[in-house]
Amino acid sequence: MKKWLTLLLLLCTICLTACSPAPSSNTEEFDDFIVVGFSQVGAESDWRNANTRSMQAALSEENGFRLIIDDAQQKQERQITAIRNFIHQGVDYIILAPTTEKGWDTVLQEAKAANIPVIIVDRMIEAEDDSLFTSWIGSDFRREGDTAVKWMEQHFGASPIRIVHLQGNIGSSAQIGRTAGLDEGLKNNENWQLVYRDTGDFTQAKGQELVEALLAENVDFNVIFAENDNMAYGAIDALKNAGLIPGKDVMIISFDANRAALDMVLSGEIAYDVECNPLHGPRVQAIIEKLESGLSTPKLTYVEESAFDASILTKEMIDSRGY
Repeated sequence: MKKWLTLLLLLCTICLTACSPAPSSNTEEFDDFIVVGFSQVGAESDWRNANTRSMQAALSEENGFRLIIDDAQQKQERQITAIRNFIHQGVDYIILAPTTEKGWDTVLQEAKAANIPVIIVDRMIEAEDDSLFTSWIGSDFRREGDTAVKWMEQHFGASPIRIVHLQGNIGSSAQIGRTAGLDEGLKNNENWQLVYRDTGDFTQAKGQELVEALLAENVDFNVIFAENDNMAYGAIDALKNAGLIPGKDVMIISFDANRAALDMVLSGEIAYDVECNPLHGPRVQAIIEKLESGLSTPKLTYVEESAFDASILTKEMIDSRGY
């Protein structure tokens, strides 16, 4: 009898378990918040980390938001998966900081079909239908490249220079725009010679690795055009380890203008740094709040930016910056 009773209880338990609803994966528990899914490229640089912190501060629960961040670790396929997860969860908005410009049409069509507005930040995307995203916020990367080239033309004049070019992630808007600026400079200045070009993936470790390899091969160069500050840091470490003086033996042009990099501009290790502002959080917040109020928003928003060499930079300017 006890065996039959035990079996009966076990069957009841199985039935109850089978009939119980599965844990919900939607966002109903956050009904009091605007739920935002953010697919971030990764954490490869100081710029990227500042960008993430800006989003977290602006899209906070105190401001009425619930922010879900997915770190793509610089892989587009992970971003596509994250966006599909956000759609499945039923978020109110999706923010995408894309790894590359191409390959987004299908997943953004899925977001559009789900009536979820998509806001692109930092890098731009190539889309056959620009209605697939609501707004874009970021930098004019070609203008950044042109700004650096203009300074180089003014600084070096007719002097011959041999350039090492450390590119960012190939196919990203920052890489495309900054590379195009340098290519134009190479075309217009016969005294400029490109002796090496490769991607450092926007990371300090890869930037150092590439420059160390060049030094080991005795490649002759006197200018490094690094497409972000972290690669410039790696280049500086490689030069110092080889007994060279950054800013004297080799001039370094960089992008982003993080605080640590601007300290190096002030000390002379980096010759020129073109700003790329990562603080997009408040801008995204403003766009979402407009959309929530039924107002229209600009399709494209370019961030105002500056550029710095030691002649215009002060310690007070550096200390007053948000990144």
